[in-house]
Amino acid sequence: MPINLTVCGATDFGMKRETNEDAFVIADLTGKSLVTTGPLTRFEIGARGVLLAVSDGMGGHDAGEVASALVVESLPPAMVRADARAVGGGDALVEQAVKSANRTVWEASHVPGRQKMGATLTAMYLEGATVHIAEVGDSRAYLLRGGQLVQVTRDQSYVQALVDSGAIKPDEAAVSPCRNIILQAMGQKPDVQVALGRLSLRQRDCFILCSDGLTNKVTPDEMRAIILGSPSMDVACTRLIARANEKGGEDNITVVMGGVSGDLPAFVGGEAISDTLEQVQEFVSVIGSHAPTA
Repeated sequence: MPINLTVCGATDFGMKRETNEDAFVIADLTGKSLVTTGPLTRFEIGARGVLLAVSDGMGGHDAGEVASALVVESLPPAMVRADARAVGGGDALVEQAVKSANRTVWEASHVPGRQKMGATLTAMYLEGATVHIAEVGDSRAYLLRGGQLVQVTRDQSYVQALVDSGAIKPDEAAVSPCRNIILQAMGQKPDVQVALGRLSLRQRDCFILCSDGLTNKVTPDEMRAIILGSPSMDVACTRLIARANEKGGEDNITVVMGGVSGDLPAFVGGEAISDTLEQVQEFVSVIGSHAPTA
């Protein structure tokens, strides 16, 4: 029996912005089909896998919308190129592709009017019963399993570094005026440090990838309630974005959701998500050497 992915995505200007610097892509790398608008789509996960990615251009900086668009446009072909030469499996493939996409944005940033442009990246590469997770910046990925919603990426942000050091508490980070300062971004330097995770799938797993336009407004508890209370993923996407706008919508908002079914182990009550999630490569933060605000 194959493994199937049902997926959708949506992006919104929000209530205050005149441009949308967010972008997303859903790519069936086996069938070579791309989705950059939001209808509910179903893939069989083939030999080359499926890629989901969200990117948030840096607000207030030159050509943020160009940077995020370049990230999501360059990443799928970079995945295909990396597939031909990757040694070390899916983790290495994803890292090579993200570094290639970073280089594309960095080279484009030398064009007049695009200096200092950059973007975040959160990507999931579904390869059989395994998901490889890549993170640059502070967009996020969550997993909903057995009614529990867990963040499976770690923000590469100034306030997260302060929380990690014990300087502030997590609830202080959520309201800090510095919460949008990120420590690295795609295209800021010729090379990038990619945080990598690896997740073993279970039946009915649901993923949520999103920009901080959602997470700065909608709490994880609210996200969970909205998703579980929605009749379908596309409705859940619409409701999540609407909730962020109801609470101010100062930023662009992007949500990509995917759910898996088919030949996968069943979720067993009592099994923690952490039992199936491995941190392959961590981001090592250096406070004081941060990228601009996203």
